[in-house]
Amino acid sequence: MLFSDRATPDLEPLELTRYARHLSLSEIGLEGQQRLKAARVLVVGTGGLGSPLALYLAAAGVGTLGLVDFDEVDATNLQRQILHGTRDVGRAKLESARDRLADINPHVDVIMHPVRLSSANALEILAPYDIVVDGTDNFPTRYLVNDACILTGKPNVYGSIFRWEGQVSVFGLDGPCYRCLFREPPPPGLVPNCAEAGVLGVLPGIIGSLQALEAVKLVLGKGHTLSGRLLIFDAMDLSWREVELRRNPDCSVCGDSPTQTGLIDYDDFCGLGSRDADLSEPADDAPADRSGAGAEPAGVVGEIAPTALKERLGGREPPLLLDVREPYEWDIASLHEYGDVRVPLGTLPARMAELPRDRGIVVYCRSGARSLMAATALVNAGFGRVENLTGGILAWADEVDPSLPRY
Repeated sequence: MLFSDRATPDLEPLELTRYARHLSLSEIGLEGQQRLKAARVLVVGTGGLGSPLALYLAAAGVGTLGLVDFDEVDATNLQRQILHGTRDVGRAKLESARDRLADINPHVDVIMHPVRLSSANALEILAPYDIVVDGTDNFPTRYLVNDACILTGKPNVYGSIFRWEGQVSVFGLDGPCYRCLFREPPPPGLVPNCAEAGVLGVLPGIIGSLQALEAVKLVLGKGHTLSGRLLIFDAMDLSWREVELRRNPDCSVCGDSPTQTGLIDYDDFCGLGSRDADLSEPADDAPADRSGAGAEPAGVVGEIAPTALKERLGGREPPLLLDVREPYEWDIASLHEYGDVRVPLGTLPARMAELPRDRGIVVYCRSGARSLMAATALVNAGFGRVENLTGGILAWADEVDPSLPRY
């Protein structure tokens, strides 16, 4: 059982009333509720997964709830991030979360960590907590959380979502870790994030609630956790399947003779260089891992910054702008005033013949991931001058045209 050497606090009279339905469960009772009050759980991310996580852990009476996030509430979050509301748009997510959780349960001590989780601060942030629940949305942070949990001996309750599918497991506890399942990250840009691929709004509620359930069971020391098992949920078919996981004795972090004994540069490990903007982005939802998916051979694709592209578009030989986003995105924000050509990524292979081979092409999308895939496909098809707009239209809005809406 976790934190067995910690004194269990008494429950106040108001808490006895609040947790009456827990106290009547023989598996919880007074002792179990006291353990929940003594527990310290860290939730990394207060987005789609972090919302139900934080709400249910607070309602359950987890005494100390740590929250890591550095983002602000955006209107596009509200379709699934139920911790926040319309009036919170533009507000720091941690402030919104703190107020909502205080209303849910004023007996919970909410500790806010308004920082980007990194190799420099992860071990210090994790240290006071008993359990870590991962609600992040990108591979560098997922590996960071895993490694930090292994190095500090914390169980890691993992969840991820993608479109209509979700995954849940528990790593550590002498069982396999995230690296045992996914030894290496997928190539950069191969797996689109939820902003690009979409996600069913209720899906993070289902997966995040399961993560909260596993965390509560870990605190209570009751039942069988998902350690050694990966639960996969398909919302479209309403089906579940379970995959048995085994600890890899040769794992670089949790193996019999680990070769990695500290935290590393996770951007570099995931092939992202030093893209600070993408590290530890708990604001949104975590795409389900597809590290085994195949990718086209990598061609040489140049990168161009928004300011440099703006200058070239005003020159004598402007490049062709190729927008590979989906049609609904065109109405939100676009560079159509510069005469872009719109070809959604999925239709690009069938429409390459429409594109000129004697003119430079700059491909763009929302954040640069889909456009990198499209640019690579063009280079592999023999197009000679192809560049990817670094950061996509979001970066253009930041650096060139602040009037463009972010989504």
